[in-house]
Amino acid sequence: MPYIRIACAVPAVAVGNVKKNAENICKAMKEADSKLTDVLVFPELALTGYTCGDLFFQETLLQAAISGLQQILTCSRECSALTVVVGLPIRIDGQLYNCAAVVNDGCLRGLVPKTYLPNYNEYSEKRWFADASQICQYPIHVTKLGLEGDYDVCLNTMTHYTLGNGVKLGVEICEDLWAPVAQSSVLALGGAEIIVNPAASNETVGKRAYRKATVQHQSAAAICGYAFCSAGATESTQDLVFSGHSIIAQNGRVLAENEDLIASDYMLISDVDVGMLRSDRARKNTFRDAAAYYGAQNEVEAWEGSWHPLRSDGSLFPVRKLAFIPDTEAERMARCKEIFAIQVAGLKHRLETIKTKAVIGISGGLDSTLALLVAVEAMRQLGRPATDVYGVTMPCFGTSDRTYNNAWELMRKLGVTAKEINIRDAVSVHFRDIGHDPHKHDTTYENSQARERTQILMDYAGEVGGIVVGTGDLSELALGWCTYNGDHMSMYGVNGAVPKTLIRWIIDTVSREATFAPAREVLLDVLDTPISPELLPPDAKGKISQQTEDIVGPYALHDFFLYYVLRWGFTPEKIFNLACRAFREDFSPETVKKWLVTFYRRFFSQQFKRNCQPDGVKLGSVGVGPRGDLHMPSDATAALWLEEAENL
Repeated sequence: MPYIRIACAVPAVAVGNVKKNAENICKAMKEADSKLTDVLVFPELALTGYTCGDLFFQETLLQAAISGLQQILTCSRECSALTVVVGLPIRIDGQLYNCAAVVNDGCLRGLVPKTYLPNYNEYSEKRWFADASQICQYPIHVTKLGLEGDYDVCLNTMTHYTLGNGVKLGVEICEDLWAPVAQSSVLALGGAEIIVNPAASNETVGKRAYRKATVQHQSAAAICGYAFCSAGATESTQDLVFSGHSIIAQNGRVLAENEDLIASDYMLISDVDVGMLRSDRARKNTFRDAAAYYGAQNEVEAWEGSWHPLRSDGSLFPVRKLAFIPDTEAERMARCKEIFAIQVAGLKHRLETIKTKAVIGISGGLDSTLALLVAVEAMRQLGRPATDVYGVTMPCFGTSDRTYNNAWELMRKLGVTAKEINIRDAVSVHFRDIGHDPHKHDTTYENSQARERTQILMDYAGEVGGIVVGTGDLSELALGWCTYNGDHMSMYGVNGAVPKTLIRWIIDTVSREATFAPAREVLLDVLDTPISPELLPPDAKGKISQQTEDIVGPYALHDFFLYYVLRWGFTPEKIFNLACRAFREDFSPETVKKWLVTFYRRFFSQQFKRNCQPDGVKLGSVGVGPRGDLHMPSDATAALWLEEAENL
């Protein structure tokens, strides 16, 4: 599953000065090559400048463009592993075409004529150029183009070039992206995994955001890596300003974008993870069906050749440490509000449909707190009082003063019906009945408490006419960190698709809402409390002695593993390498390996719990629900995955 390193170079073009432009292009090629770039793309007509106007009719300019291309070909012999896509005007069979030249290892591998020529508003391209439909698309001998050599050049818009490691590259030019059926759509359906777009998109108010959204959408719709490289600020400003806007995106995610609103003379570079693209294309049958429907695989030509292996090691691919959490505070808060709204909508409809109340076990921890907030908001939206939510705290041997007090304070502040049922005596009787030594703090000791709490909640729900709202989260279900027929079971699970690392951010975001302002202080203390099931006695000072992350491992790591295992299907080796990069300041490689082995061992062995989990709404692209997310056999063996992980 290779990476490919892509760069967008926007040189300071001198309009009409081909010699100077060719020198700048070669300089950028050498810089990109030194950075182990695999594909380098320049703007549309970068060799001459996009704004040459009627100078395109000048023989001097056209001959200079061929000479400049020959100079680029010569330079590419020194950068033999680099594939370059550069724009220039070329005359073929008496017609002038706006082309992108695909150059590698001293050879002109292909010419891609522009298909859609804008001829509206500020654009007049049909004044100078013929569109691709007017060309006989075939292999053309290099000498017919006025270049040195003895080989054929691919002349075709519908071609993907098979680079090293089998990665397929397609090219479209500027306006080709904005057509109702973009060239890149057909190229992608025909096999192209990477699309590059040499462009000259002038700047107007609001256009930058529109352009970015278009590139994002196209990279997502075509499930591809997409590099958009636009003409820079040194183009002629007689009528237009060009901003040099460049974007490198992958499957809807912007990997890199230049920051300056008006720019030139720079290089943008990023790695694209081809493994992610192949994983998504393999699982999304809609993509395969569309390829068959449009006949793209028959229409798009594959142009083979001798290409160097890709050089990228993936070190420039941006890897989030917290895989489920957006990069910026604004995005994070928006995500949290959206998730909370979906949770509320799911529970609200269930409560409204069966005309019932909500019963929740309140521990003073993160999961039960979020479930309680969801239930209170669902009741508020139904126009029902918060007292229709029944909170039950059930202290036992491991309950600390901090969580006990927080549970009560939270229920009081939110105005729910609160009840305490101490389960010490009931569990002690149970120990006596089954012959368990209460001083033996083993799995039986812990699970007996969890099952007693669930039994009480179920029976109490029957007593008050309600349903038990489950509190277990996605991370716990993935690891099987729940007691079968204990906290594993409920009548509706609101947190089952929420990873542990995201729960605290949802609580923090929601606590800022006016509805929950009275409980803000106690909510902040809940956020500051160590994660624990509190099934073992507190220490001598009455503090939590059993911390989950000391037992199963850091949830930040496990959520990272979960994301790359389920969302992308990556191998243990690749996930290990990604985790070592993301957490290099937090965990040693030995620690990462230890918990990765733990993850695979628990994830495979606990599927039987997930196969019978209660209803709960789907929230994101990663889930373990047996009906809509993870169809996995309970008896699958982890041997292959564990062998690879243990041998890292």
